[in-house]
Formats: sequence, C-alpha cells, structure tokens
Amino acid sequence: MTVPAAPALDPRILRLLIEGPTATIFVPVPGGEFILGSRERADEQPLRHVRVHPIEAALIPVTNAEYAHYLDATGHDPPKFWDDPRFSTPECPVVGISWVEAVEYCAWLSALLGRPCRLPTEAEREWAARGGGGTRYPWGDEPWTEGIHGLGSAGNDRPHVVGTTPPNGYGLYHMGDNVHEWCSDWYSPKAYDSFEGDTVDDPHYLEETARRASRGGSWRHHVKVSRVAARSSLSPDFQYNDYGFRVYADPAAEAAS
Repeated sequence: MTVPAAPALDPRILRLLIEGPTATIFVPVPGGEFILGSRERADEQPLRHVRVHPIEAALIPVTNAEYAHYLDATGHDPPKFWDDPRFSTPECPVVGISWVEAVEYCAWLSALLGRPCRLPTEAEREWAARGGGGTRYPWGDEPWTEGIHGLGSAGNDRPHVVGTTPPNGYGLYHMGDNVHEWCSDWYSPKAYDSFEGDTVDDPHYLEETARRASRGGSWRHHVKVSRVAARSSLSPDFQYNDYGFRVYADPAAEAAS
C-alpha cells in the first residue's frame, strides 16, 4: 500500500509549534470496549476483552519545539541527540527521551496547564491508535510498502515532520509511524495473562520488570509502521533516537460533566 499524500499542515499544529506547550492540543477519545491484542505475536496474547474509560490524547507526539520550552523553563539537561542535526528539527518529534524523562515532562506540563497529564496505559494507547475501527493499522489492514515509510531500505535517517501523514479516525497523527511512544505499563511478554475477567476494566500492568512498554512505529526499523496491537519495550532509563512520547490526560472536568 502506497503512503497517502501528505496533508496540508494542520493549523493547530502550526499554532502549537509557535506558542509551545501552553497550546498543547488534546483530542477527546471516547471510552469503549475492544479486544486487546492479536494472534500475530506471542506477547500480544491471550486476547482480552477490555474496557477503557474516556481519555484525551495529544494531537501529536511532543516535538523538539515544545521540548525546548521545557528545557528553558526547567534547566533540565537536553536529550542525548539534541545537538545532532538529524534529530533537532523543531517540527519533528523529540527523541532520545527516556521513560523517566517523559514522566518528568508530564509532571511539568501538569503544573503548566493546571490539569494532570501522564503517559497512557498500553490498553489506552492501543484503543486510541485504533481510531474507532478494528483494522490492523490505524489506516486499514495493509502496511505502507512504498515511500519514506515503506519496508526495507525505503525511508531516511531521521524522524519525520509532524502532521505529514494522515490522522486516524480519532484525528490523532502518527499513531502507527514516526517514533515509538512510551506507555506507563511495565513490559512483560506475559502481561495479558494477568488480565483476568470477562471484561477487564482499564488494565494496567504494574509488576516491575526490566523494561517499560511502548507502542507505535519507528523511522529506524526495517518495518517502519506498526500494527495497532504491536508491542515494544525498552529499559526506562535508555535514550534511543527513535523513542519519543505523547501526553495523555483524563477528560477536563467541564467535558466530563
């Protein structure tokens, strides 16, 4: 499947890039029930019928432009690849962010916006990536096989500018491509074995392991786009050039009432 033509830049993204984190755009994701996992890989099994509550997800992964505001405000050390021109374009997702640093950013943004911000659970991330559908990828059942997001050597040596592939059914960009995004769960290949019940309410794997879970595609991999059920993981203190993050929040009080 050929990658769809890049859409015109979403004006909300342009505003965010100019104004910074105070303009973070949260997209409502309704609650619902779905089958978590797939039969395609052992760590995506057993399939579980789960229920997730309404959440809000940032329109795009956190960009270098946004993270620069955070660095200026906090004096935090810059990410590992901050001075590498392949990874410093303001309009691209910030990378080289450890899980610990992603959590610290969420805490800072919570204070800035006056609402709790956090990383998603794996179930929330998978539900959001599905975009209200039941397909293998956010856009359908076939992977992109041509162009910069294609298989094999196709593609380039860095992340892609945000908003350059179409959003999914909920209006979220890059839910299956660009960079891996951290989740709040610890990672275990047997995590789903612990989710018991006819319908599991907001599952969250909390048993400490050596890795934290992540989701989404990677510009760096042979397979650059990710199925909605595909799981990945990394040590929480590691900083890789294809790891970024997206911020989530519970619905604002006025929207939830």
